Amino acid sequence: MSWALTILGFMALVVLHELGHFAAAKAVGMRVERFSLFFPPKLIGITRGETEYMIGSIPLGGYVRITGMNPNEEIPEDVAHRAYFRQPVWKRLVVIGAGPAMNVLVAFLLLWGVYAFSAQHPRGDRAQVAAVQKAHPASGVLRAGDVLLAVDGRPVHFDANGNSNFIAQISSHHCAGKPVQGCAATTPVRLSVLRDGRLMSFTLTPRYDAQVGRTLVGIQSTPVLHGESAGQAISSSVSEMWNVTTVTVSHLSQIFTSEKARKEVHSIVGVSDVASQAFSYSTPAALFLLAIVSLSLAIINLFPFLPLDGGHIFWALAEKVRGRPIPFAVMERASVVGFALVLVLFMVGFTNDIHTFSHGGFPVR
Repeated sequence: MSWALTILGFMALVVLHELGHFAAAKAVGMRVERFSLFFPPKLIGITRGETEYMIGSIPLGGYVRITGMNPNEEIPEDVAHRAYFRQPVWKRLVVIGAGPAMNVLVAFLLLWGVYAFSAQHPRGDRAQVAAVQKAHPASGVLRAGDVLLAVDGRPVHFDANGNSNFIAQISSHHCAGKPVQGCAATTPVRLSVLRDGRLMSFTLTPRYDAQVGRTLVGIQSTPVLHGESAGQAISSSVSEMWNVTTVTVSHLSQIFTSEKARKEVHSIVGVSDVASQAFSYSTPAALFLLAIVSLSLAIINLFPFLPLDGGHIFWALAEKVRGRPIPFAVMERASVVGFALVLVLFMVGFTNDIHTFSHGGFPVR
């Protein structure tokens, strides 16, 4: 069921993104030939008015086909005035920008709803165990739902960005000599846990995980949360969106220069697995993750390379500055670079996903 909900959630994000383009194109008078969920070959389709609504067989996204997206295509004279490249720059900017704008709006609404209605603001001094990784020290000892109060006598703390201190405390327990995969730390870690209203203590020996480069006990955790007012939820949502934006842009800009940044990039495969786990844990956690995915889609789409939306925006603005249309051949050559960058990004993420799955899956602490 969690995977079904994940697929439906991602499909909804695709549909809403394309709906932004579709609604804006209709609003400014462009002719929309097709609104498609997924890519051809076509599975099913129905035509209403001048637009075909279809579902394709390749589930890699979706698209809206507007008449005249290629300025060299032959267009009947009766609809030529509604073609994309016959429109002023501002109309093209509205249509292209509406897709990412829809993703941003969806992200904000989801975050606001989660913060306002489902107690999703970190309390700051407690962490809850969301899942326990099999074949790790915490397996059979800790349980999902346990509340972690302290590690080695140090109270759990989350900063304003949601980063916790207990992960570093656990990883401060080192193996003897040079660490190797699975080696046990020389000293145990002491955990103070609240379970069903009872205070309990556990002693575990962390083991080294070569993938993440530190010792861990094998838990997935989330802050213990409390609710917010509607006004506070607005502020928290905007703050979270800003944090995600800065982190995403920073990592993508360092993908060719930083090995650490490359390791933190994941493809839709890895994101889907994490989303499935989130749905199995709680609906608010899943909606929170979908909000982050929606915002990330908007950010990535705004990078100034064709075939991304940001590429169309870049060339429209270049035309405005230049004062006359950019030759389509120039845009086609530039799109090769953009496509190559998108492909590299996908392959880096997919490679990281394969490595993660082969070393125990997502994610552990």
